[in-house]
Amino acid sequence: MNSMQRVMKAISHEEADRVPVFHLLSSYGAKEMEISIEEYFSKAENVVDCQLKMQRKYSSDCLYTFYYAATEIEAFGGNVIFRDKTPPNAAEPFIKSIEGIKNIEIPKIEESKSLEKILKTTRMLKQSVGDEIPIIGVVMSPFSLPIMQMGFENYLKLLYFHENEFNQLMKLNEEFCVKWANTQLQAGATAICYFDPMASPTIIEREKYLKTGHVIAQRVSKRVNGPLAIHLASGITLPVVDDIVDCKAAVLGFSNKDNLDKIKDKSKNKICLLGNLNGVDMINWNAKKAREEVKYLIKKLAIGGGFILSDNHGEIPYQVDESILLEISNCVKKFGRYPIEME
Repeated sequence: MNSMQRVMKAISHEEADRVPVFHLLSSYGAKEMEISIEEYFSKAENVVDCQLKMQRKYSSDCLYTFYYAATEIEAFGGNVIFRDKTPPNAAEPFIKSIEGIKNIEIPKIEESKSLEKILKTTRMLKQSVGDEIPIIGVVMSPFSLPIMQMGFENYLKLLYFHENEFNQLMKLNEEFCVKWANTQLQAGATAICYFDPMASPTIIEREKYLKTGHVIAQRVSKRVNGPLAIHLASGITLPVVDDIVDCKAAVLGFSNKDNLDKIKDKSKNKICLLGNLNGVDMINWNAKKAREEVKYLIKKLAIGGGFILSDNHGEIPYQVDESILLEISNCVKKFGRYPIEME
């Protein structure tokens, strides 16, 4: 069974040959190539070669075209800060005031060098693996992107006190998000990961989300021409599982803070779970700890399908030792074979 078949079984809530594992490796590729993160992301060829290498090395069931979250900020004309051994981040917010929202224009994807590199990466990966391995593209949700566009504090002011300007920015972001998602699908992405940390009750109350980000996600999901995975980037997920199911998502990235029994029950035959190894803690793991964590997740979540083992944030930290990733994959192969047989 190849990776695509294995993942499709999981999404269909069926048991494949084994539990799929997604090692979501982005900046980690620079570590593999022993070059700086900025140099690594400077050429699509670097990312393509390393994604293929890491997929084989770590037995991952996906390829990941995600560069860094601030790629979309670059498309809007903002700047990015590169540092050693840490994901690139957005520089100073380019929306300086709420009044400045009226001057924002939707980026033209074909004119963005940062987005074009991702599209080139997607096309090259598709040419290499065809339909045997899922290729996961990424968009920032219109509802969460303003954290980088204008800064978190100013965004909260916009969200709670400036309805007209909020709606104006959401309209712009939504149009860009849909176009960017569909362009990646046209280039060869199998599915789109919709990162939406603002959807989590970790950040805002569910009532506010239902009136804002949830409505936006529902609209976006209807316009994206392919499967959607909604990921809350390590935010707690359990209180909004049914809401995300309403958005017609196929996969839900959940937190290591979520109750496993409850989220398995709530998602059963509704949405496939993706998670939830703690990537930050993983930096300090040894082989024994990795085995314990993987075995526990498989025991709790794997029976009956509907589960893809991964980290809980959507990106493996640069500092995680490669031996831990290898141990995770080896444990999935050993303990994640169906039918699951564990003490």
